[in-house]
Amino acid sequence: MDYKETRYLVFDVESVPDVRLINTVRYRDENYSDEEALEVYRRYLLEQSGGVSDFIPATFQYPVSVCLAKLREDFTLLDIVSLDEPRFRPREITRLFWLGIEELYDHASYITFNGRGFDVPLLELMAYRYGIAAKRHFKDKFAGRYRFGTKHIDLQDFLSNFGAVRMNGGLDLLAKVIGKPGKMSVKGDDVYDMFKQGQKQAISDYCVHDVLDTYFVFLRSRVVMREITLERETTIINAAKKFITENVERIPAFKEYLENWTDFEPWP
Repeated sequence: MDYKETRYLVFDVESVPDVRLINTVRYRDENYSDEEALEVYRRYLLEQSGGVSDFIPATFQYPVSVCLAKLREDFTLLDIVSLDEPRFRPREITRLFWLGIEELYDHASYITFNGRGFDVPLLELMAYRYGIAAKRHFKDKFAGRYRFGTKHIDLQDFLSNFGAVRMNGGLDLLAKVIGKPGKMSVKGDDVYDMFKQGQKQAISDYCVHDVLDTYFVFLRSRVVMREITLERETTIINAAKKFITENVERIPAFKEYLENWTDFEPWP
């Protein structure tokens, strides 16, 4: 197995609104259907934000896909997995995630983009919902909940001076700046409609794309931290591209990513 060889876990979560919970908590006396309750809540959020966003808080969502890239100590790519594929059951996704974090890969650091602001709190709430233990995560002050440690590296935190500036453009911008695909045929706003249409595998594929983008942004962050040179980054990227190319049949999500890969030179 690759447990001991894995030093970093890059992960991303795709989630959908828990319409039953929204209806139960906010509109229990209104006789709305669950979908009606969702639309009313979205209008409320949009109004409260001054027309900026109707994004559903993590407290009212649940995961439908969690994908992870396993990296070696030297930042090279070992593998990418999608938890509980092809069934994508929220309870089992949550169980497998915390099993990995707490036991199988407890020695590894994990890497996210805005994981501290969304992905990790969502999975903590799912552990609470299902009664899944995550003792190290919650009790060890130097574990992933410690903002300035190295157990959890949130790249949005890192690249925004820990929230001092707004990371306008997000992961999509940071990926495209270094020549990686970023957002392609699917955007985050599409996920719930895809879920309602039963497109669970397509959601997982989108999650894989975000994990790859996060991985390459992480590599560039290690360049600016002087943990690897720009030349070494190029070598690692070439090896990753070779891995992606060789595994297209096993992981079909790789195909679209390769088709949108560019040889990029920065400007100005």
